[in-house]
Amino acid sequence: MTERWLIGLDVDGTIILQDETMSPGVPEAISRLREAGHVVTIATGRSWMATRRYVEELGIDAEYVVCSNGAVTMRRVGDEWERWNVETFDPTPALALLRDRLPEARYMVELASGQRLFTEQLDDWTLDGGRRVTFEELSDAPVSRIVVVSPDHDEEDFHRLVADAGLNEVSYAIGWTAWLDIAPQGVDKGTALERVRGELGMAGERVFVAGDGRNDIGMFGWARSLGGRAVGMGQAPAEVKDAATEITDAVEDGGLARALDTLPAPAQVSAAE
Repeated sequence: MTERWLIGLDVDGTIILQDETMSPGVPEAISRLREAGHVVTIATGRSWMATRRYVEELGIDAEYVVCSNGAVTMRRVGDEWERWNVETFDPTPALALLRDRLPEARYMVELASGQRLFTEQLDDWTLDGGRRVTFEELSDAPVSRIVVVSPDHDEEDFHRLVADAGLNEVSYAIGWTAWLDIAPQGVDKGTALERVRGELGMAGERVFVAGDGRNDIGMFGWARSLGGRAVGMGQAPAEVKDAATEITDAVEDGGLARALDTLPAPAQVSAAE
């Protein structure tokens, strides 16, 4: 049995700051861990289209990358990437509930192919190759996610909305700015990482995850259940910190790099199986 760790890292508020620059020390820490033989990957709410740049910037050479809050897992095949596992659901019931309560909101769905359909332009979302459609067309095919952006509502409004709408047939998360991201029932970053762990044959007690958002709570629970480490960022909401096994500094203070530096040094890691 090797001493390699499977390391799954959130992007926004963990690897990067709000201006999308790197948190202090992160590139160096990830490079050290890769050289040590650990498996470092990303587990993010972002789509693959918005994730790939960080895989390349950080020199991440892992075979698998988790996107779209666990609904999409990408696999490296030579110099290319394939959509290795994609979870989908029928968006019709959720969209109907949401439209009744947020008729002026902007909506987007992501198809199994990765294409995005949207009702109006969404700031801060990558829509390259996407297609503007009517609201009704959003339900034409199964989707891997629904995104709802309503500039007039804040995070607490979204929490009340979810409770009022009874969105219990899908999983949801609220981003670090106010949008609602809905995934297939029972799917989160942790379920995707468990599939990756199984493929790689890595020990459960040597999983390390880090994040700062409510969409990281499932991933934290997964790591805890295996006896691994779940690191909450210093600026995370209280409920996210409560789900973690440990807390590091805030993202702007280099919290991720500090936590990563506690993992074994190269000389302590056995050769890969």
